[in-house]
Amino acid sequence: MTSSAVVHDSVEKLSDVVIRFAGDSGDGMQLTGTQFTNTSAVLGNDLSTLPDFPAEIRAPAGTLPGVSAFQVRIADYDIHTPGDAPNVLVAMNPAALKTNIADLEVGGILIVNSNEFNKRNLTKAYYTENPLTNGSLEGYRLFEVELTKLTRAALDEMGLGNRDRDRCKNLFALGMIYWMFSRPLDNTEAWLAKKFASKPEIIEANLRAMKAGWNYCDITGAFQTSRYEVVAAPLPAGTYRNINGNSALALGLVTASRRSGLPLFLGSYPITPASSVLHELARYKHYGVTTFQAEDEIAAVCAAVGASFGGSLAITTTSGPGLALKSEAINLALITELPLVVIDVQRAGPSTGMPTKTEQTDLLQAMFGRNGESPMPVIAPSSPGDCFSVAIEACRMAIQYMVPVLLLSDGYLANGSEPWRLPEVEDLPDLRLEHHGDAEDFQPYRRNPETLARNWAVPGTPGLEHRIGGLEKQDVTGSVSYDPDNHQHMTRLRAEKVERIARTIPPLEVDGDSGGRLLVLGWGSTAGAITGAVNLARKEGVKVSRAHLRHLNPLPSNLGDVLASFEQVLLPEINTGQLAMILRARFLKDIITLSKVQGKPFMRGEILAKIHQLTGASEG
Repeated sequence: MTSSAVVHDSVEKLSDVVIRFAGDSGDGMQLTGTQFTNTSAVLGNDLSTLPDFPAEIRAPAGTLPGVSAFQVRIADYDIHTPGDAPNVLVAMNPAALKTNIADLEVGGILIVNSNEFNKRNLTKAYYTENPLTNGSLEGYRLFEVELTKLTRAALDEMGLGNRDRDRCKNLFALGMIYWMFSRPLDNTEAWLAKKFASKPEIIEANLRAMKAGWNYCDITGAFQTSRYEVVAAPLPAGTYRNINGNSALALGLVTASRRSGLPLFLGSYPITPASSVLHELARYKHYGVTTFQAEDEIAAVCAAVGASFGGSLAITTTSGPGLALKSEAINLALITELPLVVIDVQRAGPSTGMPTKTEQTDLLQAMFGRNGESPMPVIAPSSPGDCFSVAIEACRMAIQYMVPVLLLSDGYLANGSEPWRLPEVEDLPDLRLEHHGDAEDFQPYRRNPETLARNWAVPGTPGLEHRIGGLEKQDVTGSVSYDPDNHQHMTRLRAEKVERIARTIPPLEVDGDSGGRLLVLGWGSTAGAITGAVNLARKEGVKVSRAHLRHLNPLPSNLGDVLASFEQVLLPEINTGQLAMILRARFLKDIITLSKVQGKPFMRGEILAKIHQLTGASEG
C-alpha cells in the first residue's frame, strides 16, 4: 500500500507544526529528521531545522548523554526559527523521553516506543518509576507504540536477525509521521534506491518498515483523529534546494573561486562542527578546488598562507579551540598582507567545551585574539542560506583589500537547514582580480591609493622577485625594518586599510521605525529568533524595531546614528555580552544585554519576554 491508497476526509489544516525526533545516537534520528525535512521541502513548505547531536562519539546505548534529536518546523508561511516548543515528540527510548519531555508543549502529541520502557532502560535514564504507567504524562496526547516489535514483525519474511531489523525502526517511525502529516513516501523511496543501490536487501527492509509505519497509523483507530496537513508556503518564484550552513559555505567558496578566476585551496584539520565544510569542498575537485587535510590546526593554516602567497584563494576552517591555535599564522597573513579567509564555526567553550553545541563566544577572540595591533575584518552570516552570500563577501574583502578575514558561523547555522533559492549567475558579484604583472619599478608594498591593498605578485613571475615574512616591513619596499616611526606608520596603515572596507559595505538597515523607544539589534544566528520575537510583539501592538549586523569589523558607517536614534537598544547574544561591550566602548551608548550561554539557540519567547519587560507590554 502506498501513501495515496487511502483517502481520509478528516484532515486538519495547520499553518505550521514543530516535530522532534529523539532517540539513541544509533537510532537514526538525524536521518529520520532529514528525510522528513527533504520531503517537506519538495512539497513547498517553508522550514527550519535544529539537529542536536550528542557530544560523545558513542555514548552507552540508552543513556542520557547518548540521546540524539532532530527538530523540524514546517509552515505554509515564511518562518525564521525551528520553533520554541515541539508540538510532536517521537521518543524512541526512556532516555530520549527524559531529556526532551520538558520541551513538549502541554497537550502535545507524544509517541513512544513502548518496547524500550523496560527496567534496564528505565534505570539507565534514571527513572525510578515507569512514566508510561505512573500518570506523569497525562498532560500530553500519549501514543504507546510497540515500535520494535512491529518493525521486527514487518520484516519477518526477510530472514534478518533482530539487530538488522531493529536498524529499520526509525523508518517505521518516519512512516507514521508521514501518515500523520499527509506526506508522500515517494521522496524517501527514491533516496533509499539511490543510497543503497548496491544493497537491495537494505532497500527492501527499510521500505517495508516505512510502509508498515504508514499502514499502522492508517489502520489503528487511535490515530484517526490525529491527521494533519501543512500546505505549501508562497515562496518567491525560483529554483530551491534544502541547504544547511556548512554546505552553503562550501558552495559560496566555490562560487567565489569561479567568479574571481582564482584556484581555491582549503587547508583544514577536522574539528566539530566545521568538518563538513572540508567534506563538501572535497567533492568539487573538478572546479579547481584543492583540499588538504593537515596533521593539525597550525599546519592547516600555514598551508593556506603558503597557498595564498602562491596566488590561490586560500581558506582555512576550524572551531574555537582551533582558532586559538591558528592565531600566530593568521598574524603572519596579516603582516605579510596576504588574502586569507578563516572560517570559525563556533561551538560552546572554553577548551574542548561542548563540541556539538552552539555559541557566539568567539567574537572577542576573532577581534583581539592575536598579539600586537592586528585588526582584521570580521563578518557573520545570519541563516544557513546566508552562509553562501557571506562566504562570497568574505572572499571579496580578502582579495580586494589583501587582508585575512574572519567569518564567524556557529553550530546552529552549520547543521540547521532551510529552503534556499538558487541565485542567478548574473546576480553574483564579479570578483575578478589580476595578479600584479608589471615588473617596472616593482615594490611589494606599493599600495592601491583607494583600498591601501598592496601588490599581489605570484612567485616565479619574472621581475617580481621578492621576499616577505613575519618581521615588520618597511613601507613600500617590504624590507625588514626595526625603525620605530616606520612601525607606527605600518600599524596605522594596516588598521586604516581595514577601516576603509566600510566604504564598500551597505549601511545598516532598520526594519520598522528608524527611531523610537526600542531597537532589537543582533548579529549572526540570533537573526531568526529576533525576527520572530519582533514580529510577535508587533502583532500585539508593541512599537519595536530591529536591525542585524553582518559586518562586525569594520562596523557599518551609520551604526552610531542608528543607535543614537533609539532610547533603548536590546542586544541578544549567545555569550555574556561580547558585542555589547564593544559597542558600549565605541559609541558610549548603553546597550541592554540579553545573554544565553547554554549551548542552545535563543527561542522567540525568551526575546519576546524581554521586549515586554522593556516596553511595559503585558505578558498575556
